[in-house]
Amino acid sequence: MEEFRKKIKLLSRDLKYKGSIMNIYDDVVDVDGNKVHWDYMKKCNAAAVVPVLSNGNILMVRQYRLAVDKWTLELPAGKLDRDDEDFLICAKRELEEETGYKSENVEFLCDTYTAAAFCSEIVRIFVATNLILGTKHFDRDEELVTEEWNIEDLKKEIFAGNIKDGKTISGIMTYIAKFNFSK
Repeated sequence: MEEFRKKIKLLSRDLKYKGSIMNIYDDVVDVDGNKVHWDYMKKCNAAAVVPVLSNGNILMVRQYRLAVDKWTLELPAGKLDRDDEDFLICAKRELEEETGYKSENVEFLCDTYTAAAFCSEIVRIFVATNLILGTKHFDRDEELVTEEWNIEDLKKEIFAGNIKDGKTISGIMTYIAKFNFSK
């Protein structure tokens, strides 16, 4: 492994924008004697779920995302309500809110940074099995549809470039790898 030689030190952090789910800062950083400006976004952490039905299919949500001006196919997910909220509690809540299903069999799958170059957000991804039908209750600002997909079709959609959401790609592909789907 290459040895890291440059010394990097944060000198200052100036809040430029305070939003409801993110704060954006201008950081002044010393990189081996050179002062540079880096953008930094502190964003709420989130949890996502790979909900596995008894037939092996995965429940996905299709929702409109203004930032990309598209309807996207994603895993059910949402932000933690508080910085200290347990990721597992958030995952269970989002599973029921977005799909109408509950599960007491939810296990850790992986963590992913959404954009490590400038954003602190971590999305913790879980797998939920033994799903029990409950009640959907979307947030006021959500418009989404639940869809059932088989693993092979999801994999094809990822490789075709039709699924671009990072947490969804990470969750689906890690699920496939962990549970040894060989097709």
